[in-house]
Amino acid sequence: MGARSRRWRTLRPYVEGMEKLIIEGERPLKGEVTISGAKNAALPIMAATLLTDEPCVLRNIPQLRDTRTMIALLESLGKAVQVDGDKVTISSTDKMDCVADYKLVSTMRGSFCVLGPLIAKLAKAKVSLPGGCVIGIRPVDLHLKGLKALGAKIEIENGYVLANARHLRGSHIYLGGMFGSSVLATANILMAATLAKSQTIIESAACEPEIENLTQFLIAMGAKIKGKGSHCLTVTGVKKLRGVSFKIIPDRIEAGTYILMAAATKSCITVRNGCYAHLMGLIDKLDQAGVKVTEEEGLIKVRPRKTIKPIGITTHPYPGFPTDLQAQFMALMALTQGVSVITDKIYPDRFMHIAELNRMGADIRRDGPNAIVNGIKKLYGAPVMASDLRASAALIIAGLAAKGRTEIHRMYHLERGYEALDEKLTALGAKVYREQESL
Repeated sequence: MGARSRRWRTLRPYVEGMEKLIIEGERPLKGEVTISGAKNAALPIMAATLLTDEPCVLRNIPQLRDTRTMIALLESLGKAVQVDGDKVTISSTDKMDCVADYKLVSTMRGSFCVLGPLIAKLAKAKVSLPGGCVIGIRPVDLHLKGLKALGAKIEIENGYVLANARHLRGSHIYLGGMFGSSVLATANILMAATLAKSQTIIESAACEPEIENLTQFLIAMGAKIKGKGSHCLTVTGVKKLRGVSFKIIPDRIEAGTYILMAAATKSCITVRNGCYAHLMGLIDKLDQAGVKVTEEEGLIKVRPRKTIKPIGITTHPYPGFPTDLQAQFMALMALTQGVSVITDKIYPDRFMHIAELNRMGADIRRDGPNAIVNGIKKLYGAPVMASDLRASAALIIAGLAAKGRTEIHRMYHLERGYEALDEKLTALGAKVYREQESL
């Protein structure tokens, strides 16, 4: 794509069924795609600007519905936000609010990460509970456990978390959960600990690249943190954090999705601005399946073989195979000759896409936390319904490889996590376009 527009393109307000995405399949992809900034890094870093009164300039912010929501939430809390292309400047105003309203938090779970910064900066917070979603229940118990360990008094009232703490104090906190480390809970506790008195040790912290990027941002602001990128973070609280200019890392899930699109369509493409080291869990499995993914002069090259073998995967916290690529990998395995087993250890209920892939001719059945995939020679275009962000991406991969026309309804899910996806695919040679839904 060319230079980014200096103004974010309009993201229309959500109206169920407003638009659908049309894909004419069996067209090979060719060329180069540029990866945007990581949504899951941008959201907590934007929330972390609540910790300082000084302006912060964030670069490589993706233009997404979720980042728009975070901007609206920050403005509701008293921040002034200026957008210029992929650069977002966040400044303080005269009055800060401690209430994160349900109308905003309920639309995006990531907005719950304002809780830690608010309690650290303002000594109180009222943040709506985010609730569950179609990929399974995701409780906030680890968030509350960590904040209580730092000295916050927590109550839940009328769907809100009420937190108060005259002074947060450092503590030794274990954040391991039933399905491993929690990325969002680690972000919340890490941010709160930067302004707490004395030292905090966070054991079983998430070590995803997005948490490492947040840690880099907080250190740039003046936080004292050791153990960056590891499962043990040591934070020595400081009295004040400063404003900084900072660049968000590339989105490894977006990069992985385009790599899987190339694999499913037997296409050779080049991925620009992706981080090869962040994708090793995927690259290792693709190598076993017969898809060659290499790094050459800072670019990622994808070269699938004619025959792709069925490979089983089990999702794990980073650096394991990411749950956010499970649905997309399943779409690829649906096109292999043989049987593969896909297990999700992070979100065992994250299989809503199975029924829709089966509508396109796939042969997949669920068995508890496992999906048994019987590969077939060809998928066929069909009307399908997107249930969540990554399921939407899986249906696009299937549609690109399928024979005929695929209609993906509820495409607003895609605008949450894939910047200009239809434009990027068109530039790669895909025949993809939007149509209005008939009411």
